[in-house]
Amino acid sequence: MAFVTHQIMRAMSSSATRNAAIKHITVIGGGLMGSGIAQVAASTGHTVVLVDQAEDILKKSAKGIEDSLKRIAKKKFADKPEAGAAFIQKTMKNVTTSTDAASVVHSTDLVLEAIVENLQVKHELFKTLDKFAPEHTVFASNTSSLSITEIANSTTRQDRFGGLHFFNPVPLMKLVEVIQTPMTSQKTFDALLDFSKALGKYPVSCKDTPGFIVNRLLVPYMMEAIRLHERVFNIYIFFPLKDHGSKEDIDLAMKLGAGYPMGPFELLDYVGLDTSKFIIDGWHKMDPDNPLFAPSPMLNKLVEEGKLGKKTGEGFYKYK
Repeated sequence: MAFVTHQIMRAMSSSATRNAAIKHITVIGGGLMGSGIAQVAASTGHTVVLVDQAEDILKKSAKGIEDSLKRIAKKKFADKPEAGAAFIQKTMKNVTTSTDAASVVHSTDLVLEAIVENLQVKHELFKTLDKFAPEHTVFASNTSSLSITEIANSTTRQDRFGGLHFFNPVPLMKLVEVIQTPMTSQKTFDALLDFSKALGKYPVSCKDTPGFIVNRLLVPYMMEAIRLHERVFNIYIFFPLKDHGSKEDIDLAMKLGAGYPMGPFELLDYVGLDTSKFIIDGWHKMDPDNPLFAPSPMLNKLVEEGKLGKKTGEGFYKYK
């Protein structure tokens, strides 16, 4: 009986420790991903500090979070406007902002980075924060394409470093890829899994390989769609075939034939052509003999022309 009681108490203690592991988080980066993560964490009762370099960016981020919460409250509390207002107010109280990352990580449980996809910039950030964050603090990156191991190498806490790859828009997308490097401790990995679940997300376990799961399958798929369009486009110049293999046809085929909500060209424009080019260029440099990672002249040309997709008003399609 004593043994059973001891086992139950130990299990309860372990569970309590894991559940309490991440309560205060610092999100570095006030863009769409960073503010989205901050919103979801704050709405699930976490204390959040959102960090960026400029106050005007943070003001825009805070307004974006509040506007998003209003849309959610309008649907979630359609018949209870007072409850919706209370939900917004309570969530916003959980979020503060700062332009000084080093000064706010001294009491945080998790530092989650969602900044530019540049390895050197991430190295400099984590190298600095490693000096100021407490020993128990877990570091994580929201990178979609870079090696978590490479990023973690800039710190002295490789065992407390993992990946948390969220998807845009964060408040709506349920998936989180939780990445474990060869150095990530099981305790850290479990804490990141539990944190993802506490946000109401569905975590999937990933190893530190290029693109993890989703982008490793998705990016080559989108690139192959571009290559198909390129090949058909080049043939079309000499042998005109009306509408054969156009981007419109390819998008429609994948939506109606494969059940995808968006076609590959629509998705490329949504993700950003510069982002897609950055990812494929990095993978090609790492593994130049892999045909799935081959660059695309058509994609390169569009990026050079500043046609980056929906965010610039034109990519593979034009937007008003």
